[in-house]
Amino acid sequence: MSKKKGLSFEEKRARMMEIFFETKDVFQLKDLEKIAPKEKGITSMSVKEILQSLVDDGMVDTDRIGTSNYFWAFPSKALHARKRKLEELESQFAESSQKKEALEKSIEKSKIGREDTADRAALLKELAALRQRKEQLKTEIDKYRECDPDVVEEMRPSKFSNSDVSSQRRF
Repeated sequence: MSKKKGLSFEEKRARMMEIFFETKDVFQLKDLEKIAPKEKGITSMSVKEILQSLVDDGMVDTDRIGTSNYFWAFPSKALHARKRKLEELESQFAESSQKKEALEKSIEKSKIGREDTADRAALLKELAALRQRKEQLKTEIDKYRECDPDVVEEMRPSKFSNSDVSSQRRF
């Protein structure tokens, strides 16, 4: 005997939506708790949780009328939601395509004057040599920083007060 496997959460959501789309009716929670187990094999214990997740995702509408909560979802609303999402994605795609074209044009524009020539190669080589020389000079300056008169002056203590001078003369 094989054990019957339960439905996944997504399968339950899809089956719950089928109930709404097939009947095109408005339901209360207690009605759905009766219909779902019979028609779609969804346990009545999980109907409320599934219904709440569908409401949270905007796939099922709900309204409180008097003391009762009513739930409904019509196929046309799902179609309109998909159309809106498609239009939104198409506009994002068009915007991204325009940005891509603009970037490609700027790349082409920046390549002008940067063609690989003998003069450019020589200048790049000279630039690299000058940068290396600059780094060497910086390290040399750092090596002699201790002897810099400005640095030595900063390291000296401030002028002695009169009492300090007189106490130093005694020793």
